[in-house]
Amino acid sequence: MSKILIVDDDIASSRTLQLHLSSQEHQVKLAASVDEGLETATSYSPDLIILDIRMPGRSGLEGLPDFKAQHPQVCIIMITAFHDMDSTIEAMQKGADDYIHKPIDIDELDASIVKLLNTSKDSDELLFSTGQENINGHPSMVGRSRAMKEVFKTIGLVAKSPATVLITGESGTGKELVARAVHRSSETPDGPFIAINCAALVETLLESDMFGHEKGAFTGAVGKQEGKFSLSRGGTIFLDEVGELSPAMQAKLLRVLQYKEYTPLGAKQAQHSDARVITATNVDLEQKVQEGSFREDLYYRLQVINIHLPRYVNARKISWISSRPCWAGSTRNCTAMSPTYPKMCWAAWKPINGPGI
Repeated sequence: MSKILIVDDDIASSRTLQLHLSSQEHQVKLAASVDEGLETATSYSPDLIILDIRMPGRSGLEGLPDFKAQHPQVCIIMITAFHDMDSTIEAMQKGADDYIHKPIDIDELDASIVKLLNTSKDSDELLFSTGQENINGHPSMVGRSRAMKEVFKTIGLVAKSPATVLITGESGTGKELVARAVHRSSETPDGPFIAINCAALVETLLESDMFGHEKGAFTGAVGKQEGKFSLSRGGTIFLDEVGELSPAMQAKLLRVLQYKEYTPLGAKQAQHSDARVITATNVDLEQKVQEGSFREDLYYRLQVINIHLPRYVNARKISWISSRPCWAGSTRNCTAMSPTYPKMCWAAWKPINGPGI
């Protein structure tokens, strides 16, 4: 029998969960606020805490660091009715073990509880900063599917690590948005974020764009130019369509990942790079490795961490979810807006299947 504490101001919802979990042979206590939850946790010593985000007084996100500080071995599941990416990332970075949206899927909750209670936590487990602030004023993502929720959780867990990230998925699924979210939640959010489309330039121009060149390095090089790796110093460089790199450029990129250095065109000395590398592709790199068109050693260097974006099975549904923040933003710049506008747009969209919006 495990001891579970539910911290949620929605008493009806809490009692429903209490009845269900009690039927699973768990011992369950309730608290209606963060402060009451902290007091109860001290005397009750729960094995797991289910913590709501939006509550009167201190929010669950504000109270999460206190729960982790006072009860570091206790597993915490955050619950919320809001489906934004930033809250998920912040919760995971502040130490939450899982993040579930309301209305709660009982099967998902049960699976999470079983997984957390049966998983022993190593004492040297990576800890994330508790000082992460909310991210505002940047393009963000929303999603209600379980697959997208897992993407948001992964971003929160890996952002603080300097490891290389490979983002995979079909065109239009939001790979650059994910890359920017990782950057904004990293240790260097104020550093530059520099993006390169590896399929947009021929090899010579791509090498110059990526690594820079000296004066006279090639015809038309009338002056020295810094490359994107130099410009991204202290930040993140995002290489989109990395699967389109030529064999020669693959070798040069591999050296950057191995030795953190590169040589501009026409230069005699290598330069150091401290930029975090995030790459993305819409092709199957493993298949390209088997075909011999992509280096196997580079492939394993790139996919230290892999974030796979799901295909939008129903783009109409995703469009509706993604557009609501846009309408909210639009109303701030308009003196009036027809209340039927969202419904009109909803009716105009046709159910379609596609990789993106």
